[in-house]
Amino acid sequence: MSKEISIMIVEDQEEVREGLRLLINGSPGYRCTSSCRTAEEALEKINFEVPDVVLMDINLPGMRGTECVIHLKNLHPEIQVMMLTVFENSDEIFRSLEAGATGYLLKKTPPGKLLEAISDLANGGSPMSSEIARKVVQAFHQSPQAKFPEASLTKREEEILTYLAKGYLYKEIADSLFINIETVRSHIHKIYQKLHVRTRSEMMLKYLRKS
Repeated sequence: MSKEISIMIVEDQEEVREGLRLLINGSPGYRCTSSCRTAEEALEKINFEVPDVVLMDINLPGMRGTECVIHLKNLHPEIQVMMLTVFENSDEIFRSLEAGATGYLLKKTPPGKLLEAISDLANGGSPMSSEIARKVVQAFHQSPQAKFPEASLTKREEEILTYLAKGYLYKEIADSLFINIETVRSHIHKIYQKLHVRTRSEMMLKYLRKS
């Protein structure tokens, strides 16, 4: 990993917060810049050091995580926010993505997978837990032409969408399909063009709203 990824943690449960901090600081290429119990604390600390990625819980004391995302993105649009939560219902997904989050993981995500997702997020991806992403492909396969008459995805593009729905990262998709990661990125870029979206988050919003 060429560049160290700096990360802020916003989590009210001390045991979870400390576990994340130890995981991040104990992994080469990652650094925890600050660990916050509340959204208000995060908004105060963000003025001292701006991280690459923020891991954000939703159900916080005081200001909710989704509201905090809006403030963080207004202050520093370049920050990438990963929701790390137990919530997997559509309402919370909508609120988080509309607020400006670019990733959405469930807290049960294994540590190694979490680190890979942070790296993916910092490098332009929008990682989602498989339970969340699966809804996207299910909605697409229900009636793709009715929802997006201008979209005609190739077999390979639909194949990549299926892997995305299972929560695969770009590198994992490349390994599974025996292609290089730049080819994966190229296919995903074409999918976004056909569906008139810019990110995986926008794709999810578009699909879920029409499902």
